[in-house]
Amino acid sequence: MSHPDGLLVDIATMVEAEQDSQMSLTVVVPGAVITGRLAPEAMWRERVAEVLRDSDRLGRFAAPFTAAAPAGRTALPTHLHFHVAKILQGSYGIPDTGGMYRVALADVSAWTVGAIGYSDG
Repeated sequence: MSHPDGLLVDIATMVEAEQDSQMSLTVVVPGAVITGRLAPEAMWRERVAEVLRDSDRLGRFAAPFTAAAPAGRTALPTHLHFHVAKILQGSYGIPDTGGMYRVALADVSAWTVGAIGYSDG
């Protein structure tokens, strides 16, 4: 999708404005179906930074995720930030525990409200 779906941009904007992480969404992007909950970018960045800081080998990579967003940011979101998310592969969700994914809105070709269920085999 060369131009993001306006309705999906509105949903991402509401998640950001309300700082709410309860919106479940499933998206289709090239090569994957991702299902999970949306998070505000700041919350997503902090969680990724925490995971990186906890790693002896990757701790130094936490810095870009903790950099402050530009003050007065009013631009529309360009990405969806998923947490507790899984890539659906057949009847499995990968990873088992859920992951953190950043998806460009322009790459979403289809979407639906809610998380799609999967089975563990």
